Amino acid sequence: MDFVKAFLVGGAICVIGQILIDKTKLMSGRILVMFVCLGCILGGLGWYTPIEEFGGAGATVPLTGFGYNLAKGVMEEVDSVGFWGIFTGGMKAAAGGISAAVVFAFLTALVCNPKEK
Repeated sequence: MDFVKAFLVGGAICVIGQILIDKTKLMSGRILVMFVCLGCILGGLGWYTPIEEFGGAGATVPLTGFGYNLAKGVMEEVDSVGFWGIFTGGMKAAAGGISAAVVFAFLTALVCNPKEK
């Protein structure tokens, strides 16, 4: 049942993104940033937690989950460190994902031999 819930939540997020691409003039990069900001706002308000608990990986893997992770990290760090947690919490919470993205992007660049246009 967890797979079905993850599929429904992740699929709904993807459907919203596809509708935005098809029906608006927004570029995909702006939609991606909007999803991260939306996840951060919903996480800060505490509204993304029920979505994450229901959808599991379907809610944490998309970009809205990244924004939620940033917000959650900031809130936890502010509780433990204070004001400086605003600057360190998000990066500390998302460090693993950011590091993986950089490493895999580098490895892909080595394998695919990218060229300038």
